[in-house]
Amino acid sequence: MNIAIVILNWNGKALLEQFLPSVINYSKNAKVYVADNASTDNSITFLESNYPEVSIIQNTTNGGYAKGYNEALKQVKEPIYCLLNSDIEVTPNWLSPIENMFKDEESTAIIQPKLLDFKKKTHFEYAGAAGGFVDALGYPYCKGRVFNTIEADTNQYKTDTIFWASGACFFIRKNVFEQLNGFDETYFAHFEEIDLCWRAFNLGFITKYNQNSTVYHVGGATLNNTNPKKTYLNFRNSLFTLVKNVKYNLFLIILARLILDGVASVKFLFQLKPNHILAILKAHFSFYLALPRLLKQRKHLKQKNSYSNTKSIVWSYFIQKKRFFSQF
Repeated sequence: MNIAIVILNWNGKALLEQFLPSVINYSKNAKVYVADNASTDNSITFLESNYPEVSIIQNTTNGGYAKGYNEALKQVKEPIYCLLNSDIEVTPNWLSPIENMFKDEESTAIIQPKLLDFKKKTHFEYAGAAGGFVDALGYPYCKGRVFNTIEADTNQYKTDTIFWASGACFFIRKNVFEQLNGFDETYFAHFEEIDLCWRAFNLGFITKYNQNSTVYHVGGATLNNTNPKKTYLNFRNSLFTLVKNVKYNLFLIILARLILDGVASVKFLFQLKPNHILAILKAHFSFYLALPRLLKQRKHLKQKNSYSNTKSIVWSYFIQKKRFFSQF
């Protein structure tokens, strides 16, 4: 077996009941693991009783996505990792195109399949759609999803190089993951896959989108967009990622982001969402406290300047009213 499918679980018995059967049925040539982040429900008992063929890795704490995978993957020997969210439904033959791409393209290190919405299967899903990019200020967007505009899938996006792959369904070579020292565990969750892909890009590795492999993602099953904690993690971790990976004009980029974060706070004010304003403030304080550590990390990392072909996705989307990837 060349591919290890590793599903990170935390109190997700209901999700395992719903989505694990598709993984088992359509992944005959892969080894399936569930990495449990110290669940307090009966997830482990459920797996042991119903899926004895699944290998269980029990982490001692809930370290989030980043630490959870870093710890679990130390016990996985297969040369290709598939990091799969527990709220993903896979499809027949979803693995073959990925495996063939890894075989045929030695320089390809990371791959994302087509990510469609489980609740609206004709459309892309927010978390990764047809593969991700960042603008000059580090704002992420995707082929098929720009901010909250989500496109219908008409096979308009072909297999191609992308900048980042979604952590919802993330394939990476084991040796590359180890060379990158895995995810940055200070992130806990959110943006860690973009940081990993950015660090991979800076070292010359290639990330691809494969249109011939399709999965369906529920999205927000563990932490939805209305949760202030998600706002906090996204705003903070985005700033972390910029400091570590941008080569030139870092001060100006961070300053621009802090100003735009203030604009986002005003927007939340008009939406009567004070908890999200507090989340942004908390994210900024956490960022300032972490800045000495981030600058130290930066010294040990390689940076490349040419990470984006888009100056400002915020300007394009909100001012120029460009809504689709094809318009950029």
